[in-house]
Amino acid sequence: MCKGILGKKLGMTSLFTNDGSYIPVTVIQAGPCVVTQVKSVANDGYNAVQLGFFEKKKNRVNKPMAGHFAKTGDKCFAHLKEFKVDDPEKFEAGQEVRLDIFSVGDRIDITGKSKGRGFSGVTKRHGFKLGSKTHGSHSYRAPGSIGQCAWPSKVFKGKKLPGRYGNSKTTIKNLQVVDIRPEQNVILVKGAVPGPVNGLLELKLRGM
Repeated sequence: MCKGILGKKLGMTSLFTNDGSYIPVTVIQAGPCVVTQVKSVANDGYNAVQLGFFEKKKNRVNKPMAGHFAKTGDKCFAHLKEFKVDDPEKFEAGQEVRLDIFSVGDRIDITGKSKGRGFSGVTKRHGFKLGSKTHGSHSYRAPGSIGQCAWPSKVFKGKKLPGRYGNSKTTIKNLQVVDIRPEQNVILVKGAVPGPVNGLLELKLRGM
């Protein structure tokens, strides 16, 4: 069995469970993915399959990638990702991987790229408390003093300061699968996942 699949975030909604609980869920279009390459310990040093997701026009890929995709048929893909497998002999190029690798109630880890928020100050980036608005204060959103004394006379690495916020690889662990709709290639996961709508996601079985 393949231990993961690629998908894209469609958005968030909420629903009632069988016990009457009202929970937030993220709707994800997961797959179908196509196996574009099979890797084994004998040839590559590890067992894995490379999956392609989101079909792309042939004239939108370069010649090396077009040759790579030609081994799997006529389809080209915008995204490629490797996932570990126990037995690579059960897979072949061109084979489809679908949502049947998951079951309702499974715990999964989801990885995506968080929303980019540009260069942000310490209040937005780290949640610093605001300064006083009154009495002529000039440090309403400033970080305040960050220096040391005569020793060590430097700012330590990792200090919370203004900088780029978001646009980084983020993994949310231990999310619960609430519902699976294979006819629509849709999976519903409890809670929020990283990234914007239509952002690329990696879904992996917990502990795999």
